[in-house]
Amino acid sequence: VRLQTQPKPQPGQPPLYSGTLDCFRKTLVGEGVRGLYRGMAAPIIGVTPMFAVCFFGFGLGKRLQQRKPDDVLTYPQLFAAGMLSGVFTTVIMAPGERIKCLLQIQAATGETKYSGSLDCAKQLYREAGIRGVYKGTVLTLMRDVPASGMYFMTYEWLKNILTPEGKSVSDLSVPRILFAGGLAGIFNWAVAIPPDVLKSRFQTAPPGKYANGFRDVLRELIREEGVASLYKGFTAVMIRAFPANAACFLGFEVAMKFLNWIAPGL
Repeated sequence: VRLQTQPKPQPGQPPLYSGTLDCFRKTLVGEGVRGLYRGMAAPIIGVTPMFAVCFFGFGLGKRLQQRKPDDVLTYPQLFAAGMLSGVFTTVIMAPGERIKCLLQIQAATGETKYSGSLDCAKQLYREAGIRGVYKGTVLTLMRDVPASGMYFMTYEWLKNILTPEGKSVSDLSVPRILFAGGLAGIFNWAVAIPPDVLKSRFQTAPPGKYANGFRDVLRELIREEGVASLYKGFTAVMIRAFPANAACFLGFEVAMKFLNWIAPGL
C-alpha cells in the first residue's frame, strides 16, 4: 500500500521509497517492527469470515453449474465459480481494505488522525456514513472477481497436473498442495495488482479528489506516471503471495479432511 500510494516526487527529488527493500528498511527504522503490521486489526477481524465466504462462494458457484454432484467442471466453469466467490468476499473485504490503507498511509505521513482500526471506522462513518466505510467497493469488485476466478481455476488445474496417474486428487501430498496453492496466489495477484493500485489510491484520497471514481484515478496515474505505475508494489505483493496462499489452501484442505472425518454425512 505504501509503494502504491506514494506521491510522485518533485523534479530533482528522489521518491519516498525507491523499492520494496527501501520501504521495508524505512518502515522498520522509523516505526519499528509494529510499523510492518500497521492496520492489521481490520484484516485479522475479517479474514476468517472472508475466507469462509470465499470458499463457500466457490462451492456454490460449482454446484450451480453441476447437474449432478459428481459432474466434473471445465476450467472456464471453475473460473466462473471463482468469480462468484469474489463477489461474496467484497462485502467483507471492502471496509477492511479501506481501514487498512488509511492506517498504513497515516503511519507513512507521520500524521495521527486515527488511533486504531475501530476509531478509523467510527470516524469514517461519522463523516460520510456507510458510504464512507465502503468507499472503493467497485474497485474491490474489479480486483477480486477476476482474480478469484483465476485463483481457484489455477489451483484446481495445478492439483490435476500434480496428481500422479492412478491417484486421487484428494490424496495429494502436503508439499504438492503447498506448491499448487502458492502458485495460485501468484496467478491471482498477477491479475489483481492493477485494480489493487487503483483501489489503494482511491481509498486513501481526500474526499472529492476523484469525482468520477476509478476513471479519474486511472487517467491521473497513466498521465503522470505511465502504465508501469499500475504495477507498483509488484515485488512486495509477490513475496507475500506464495507463502500466504500456500498456507491458505493447505489450511482449507486439512480442515475439509477433518470435517469429513468427524461429520462425514454433513
